[in-house]
Formats: sequence, structure tokens, C-alpha cells
Amino acid sequence: MGKAKDKSGPLARRPDNSAFKQQRLPAWSPMLTANTVLPFFYLLALICMLLGVWLLLTVQSTQEIKLDYTELGNCDQCFQLRKNVSYAAQTCSCKVEFSIDRAFKGDVFFYYGLKNFHQNLRRYMDSRDDEQTLGRNNKLKNPSSYCEPFAKDAEGVPIAPCGAVANSMFNDSFTLTYHPSRSRTIPVPLLRKGLTWYTDKNVKFRNPKTDNLTLAAAFEGTRQPLYWQKPVYDLDPDNPTNNGFINEDLIIWMREAAFPNFKKLYGILNRADASFTKGLPKGNYTIDISYNFPVQYFQGRKVVVLTTLTWFGGQNHFLPIAYLVTSSLILLMAVVLTLAWWKFGKDGKNMKE
Repeated sequence: MGKAKDKSGPLARRPDNSAFKQQRLPAWSPMLTANTVLPFFYLLALICMLLGVWLLLTVQSTQEIKLDYTELGNCDQCFQLRKNVSYAAQTCSCKVEFSIDRAFKGDVFFYYGLKNFHQNLRRYMDSRDDEQTLGRNNKLKNPSSYCEPFAKDAEGVPIAPCGAVANSMFNDSFTLTYHPSRSRTIPVPLLRKGLTWYTDKNVKFRNPKTDNLTLAAAFEGTRQPLYWQKPVYDLDPDNPTNNGFINEDLIIWMREAAFPNFKKLYGILNRADASFTKGLPKGNYTIDISYNFPVQYFQGRKVVVLTTLTWFGGQNHFLPIAYLVTSSLILLMAVVLTLAWWKFGKDGKNMKE
């Protein structure tokens, strides 16, 4: 038998006469009536309202103190000093006093924050060398061109870590002290380890291979960033395992913030101390600040934040308020539809053809 002739002409592109291609598959078309739509609207409004109230109560259970120390108290002297770049290497310290009226129960987190600092600027975010901070020796002294103009110093010596992100690392330091009485002071211990994500500390950031040498020898032939006061291998003299590219303060800073106003974790209250097993007691406190980071050039502000956290996070009222507003709008729409149905369509007699 010969082969069937191929279809040609206008019928050649005609789809097969099947239920799928001819759209004859069985389907269900729901009938939207007042008896089904209105209860759905009221139920959805109730669910959103309950979620909003629940999240709002959760957020309000957290405690938070935020202090803008940019020009607070004697920090104003340091603020004026940092206006002049020629005094960048000169140390300056100040003290901030505050009180806690209600004890912070549970884990307490210490953050530093910046306002009007745009870490999300595209050129700023690109100004880094991820292969260098991964500890690859070939990139240690040959940083990426993306790091320019912070790839090498004026003498042509490579910078480690290179780039604008590392160069602008926040370098204020804080010491928190509790004053249970006028004659007694207790240093508040802060955990400065375990602040980073596992993938950051073990995957994205690594030190170059030392080959039985010291970390300083591994970084030989490189310079510290222009605005740093210490080389990268000596960022934490108290903890030798927290130096180099795996320094936790460096890793936290290198994770750029999405918005110009942000805060980053500095430490966590060490509750192993007998005085702070339940958290921070109410009373008077001071923060001794090593004031190094200048903010005048971008009209910024510096803050410290002490806060407790829940499963939902810190004090962020956006989502609870969003749920409550959404609930109100849905409820309003449901009431309007109910009145319209009651007046025009309850028995169908008032509906015009």
C-alpha cells in the first residue's frame, strides 16, 4: 500500500480532532453567588485580622533601645575631630550613658547601625574580589580590576582585602558596662564569635594557605586598606582564630545592606556570666566607644541598638500593620457587597433585566 498523501492547503495546519486540542475536556465552572462569595470575604478578613493581631503582640513583646551617639554627650568632640582627614590616625574615645527601665529577658543582641550609607550602590557592591577573600594565593597579590581604585596603594603594593567595601569597613568598637550602684560596676560580656552564617565562615571567606607559617607571613607583600588602622591579619589580637579574611566583623560588613539605613550585629550577651543569666537587668549602663568611623562626608548618623528577638525577629511593625490594613479593606469590601446584595439582589426582584 502506498503512503497516505500529506495534507496540504488550508487544512494542513488544522489541529487534530481530539478532546484536548479541540478544547472539549470536561471542566467545572463555579457559580459565584452571594452565598459563596460573601462568607469567603468575611472569613478572609477574619484570618488576616487574627494574623495581624498575633504578629503585633509578638512584635510588641520584644524590647529595644536605640541610641544615636553621633554627637551625643562628649562624642561631639570625636565627631568634630573626624571632620579633618589629617586626624584619621588619632584615637578618640567617648562615653554614652543610658538606663533600662524594664529588664531585657532572654538573649540580648547588640547592633551598630548607620543611616544614609548606601551599601546598595552598584559600583560599591562590585568593588570587591571574592576570589581574594576566598584565600586564593594567585589573587592575593593580583587583585581584580573591579577593586580599583582600592586594588593597590600609591606604591603599587596590592591591598588585601581590596575594594571599596572592605576599605569602608565600620571600625568603631564598644564596651558595655552595668552600674548596679554608684560604687560598683560590672562589665557586660558580649560574645564576639558565632555571629556569622556557616556558609560565610566556611565557604565564602577563607584565609590563604599558611604552609606552617604565621598568618602575617601569608599576607606578606600586601598592604592593609587605606582607611584601616590595623592589617587584616591582626584585626582581633585577643583571638588569633578570628583574624584574616575569616574575621567575623569583616564578614558581617562585607554582606552589603539593601537599604541606606541598616544595622549589623556586633555581639550577643554572654548569659554564662552569673550577673546576666536572665538577660540584662534594669538599671544604669554606659557604653565606652572607640570613635573611629567618620560620617560627615555622607551626612550620616551612627546608632547602637540593644534588643531582644522572637521567632519573628526584632521590632518590625510592617507585616502586622499590613495584615490589619488588608483585613480592614477586605471587611469594608464585604460590607459594601452585603449591602448591595441586600438592597438589589437578595430575592432577585429588584434586579433590572
